[in-house]
Amino acid sequence: MADSDWNPELYRRFEDERTRPARELLARVTLTRAARICDLGCGPGNSTELLVERFRGAQVVGTDNSKAMLASARKRLPACRFELCDIAQWQPSEPPDLIYANAALQWVADHETLLPRLFKTLAPGGVLAIQMPDNRDEPTHRLMREVATLDPWASSIARAAIVRTKILALHAYYDLLAADAAEVDVWRTAYQHPMDTPAAIVEWVRGTGLRPFVDPLTSAYREGFLAEYERRIALAYLPRADRRLLLAFPRLFIVARRRAT
Repeated sequence: MADSDWNPELYRRFEDERTRPARELLARVTLTRAARICDLGCGPGNSTELLVERFRGAQVVGTDNSKAMLASARKRLPACRFELCDIAQWQPSEPPDLIYANAALQWVADHETLLPRLFKTLAPGGVLAIQMPDNRDEPTHRLMREVATLDPWASSIARAAIVRTKILALHAYYDLLAADAAEVDVWRTAYQHPMDTPAAIVEWVRGTGLRPFVDPLTSAYREGFLAEYERRIALAYLPRADRRLLLAFPRLFIVARRRAT
């Protein structure tokens, strides 16, 4: 059985690509200043670092449910406070001016309840900013589900896909927040990442979406699963004009501002 905690080093191998949507999400936050900021699902601190740089002097708190990720974040930003917690149960000690969640809420169920609850914890005029991968129907994720239904892996991981919650439609997120918000901005972007090989695509998703599929397997079964998965990835992502593979990565963004009064 593999270590069930996240691997910060593996996650950071594509840090520039993972931080790009975090940076673009923050660019749409119109706050000129903030005293209290919460970075939910902060990972190794790459998103927290953006918040610290943007809002000088703010109290920035990062949370995650991975001890390994928090250790990496503390090493990166020793002056920040980081807390081990589950987003589903998280409550701020004081109303924050900004709740920021980059690539985290896709692991938390019941968005119909979760997002309105988070929004209501904001200070007046505060902002809820969320980015989530919306790539369940891309070949990377469709193929991991397909391989998981095959022998000899099905008995161990056939239900691995349910670990990640279903992303709602854009208009559904708008409707969840619009009635109580001063403004809501929702959009979807499909990033296109050039990758050198099918193995590089597998390495990318091993840091995140593939974890529920490979972590429960023994090393022998894991090796076979990854080989079959990579074989299918090679068939799904054909070389482009420069012989590289183009990995499409759709992401969903939400920025909602609470009324000032």
